[in-house]
Amino acid sequence: MTATLTYDLAHLIGATVLMMGFALLYQRRVSSVIRIYALQALALAAAAAWQAYIQDAPHLYLTAAIALVFKAIIVPLALSWLVRRLGMHRTIETALGIGPTLVIGVGLVALSILLVLPVTEGAAALARESLALAMSVLLLGLLMMITRRNAVTQVIGFMALENGLLLAAVSAQGMPLVVEISVAFAVLVAMILFGIFFFRIRERFDSLDVETLDPYRGDRP
Repeated sequence: MTATLTYDLAHLIGATVLMMGFALLYQRRVSSVIRIYALQALALAAAAAWQAYIQDAPHLYLTAAIALVFKAIIVPLALSWLVRRLGMHRTIETALGIGPTLVIGVGLVALSILLVLPVTEGAAALARESLALAMSVLLLGLLMMITRRNAVTQVIGFMALENGLLLAAVSAQGMPLVVEISVAFAVLVAMILFGIFFFRIRERFDSLDVETLDPYRGDRP
């Protein structure tokens, strides 16, 4: 396989992960957000598998399998189950409009390029640009956490942020296998805790809109 094709496919897969980050910002229904997250995780698994081939690093195939099974299948199914149990099928309110949010997202991508490329001049071109994409995905996940008022979509933003971290990790050569395994375990533990958290909020306040918690801020139980 030619170096050009290898380079182009790596860029295409990384760009797909990034575009799914923008799609998460665009969606306003919980079910659609979960589906887009699953697609982003699927693209992340493909990115890990492709990096395993490029770097001749067999342990990254296990990373790809972990991302596929846990992040693209188990986590979305668990979130869908939670949404059904909580009866959440309506449109989600956002702190900012979709248009301004996407404009800020474009600005964060530009910021990522300006920050990452100058400090990675000594690295290979593919690694530099993959790290810039990963930083962009991370910042878009953070933006989603900030601009969404619903607790479930804020959690998905957190996990999208973690996708950016994992994309950066697989783009850098020499990452130990224990890192991927610990990340997968942390995601599963977080999902269990978040599920309990959702049910407790719904039981106490009859809503998962974090704006409804403002009147109780600072109150003692």
